[in-house]
Amino acid sequence: QVQLVESGGGLVQPGGSLKLSCVASGFSFVSYTMNWYRQPPGKEREFVARLSSAGGRTAYADSVKGRFTISRDKFKSTVFLQMNNLTPEDTAVYYCNVLNHWGQGTQVTVSS
Repeated sequence: QVQLVESGGGLVQPGGSLKLSCVASGFSFVSYTMNWYRQPPGKEREFVARLSSAGGRTAYADSVKGRFTISRDKFKSTVFLQMNNLTPEDTAVYYCNVLNHWGQGTQVTVSS
């Protein structure tokens, strides 16, 4: 069965960086578009970034463009989210997604 396991979250000061990882299993990793979403406290889940299976095209939410980078390592079946210049508004639980499958999420807290 499909499994997505996120890691790499934590507490970081404003302006800092974190790199999230999502290890995927149970499907052909290179054949599917991978997504990152996040759910800020008290808000609905929102799209963050996408990495297409075809051609490796990327897409980002306007709020993270220029600061976040999505990438994948096909040999490790892992998708990454490099997050730079973090702000308190980036505080959320971050989820990895493929089709209708979701990981358990990893908490990112940006605070001084």
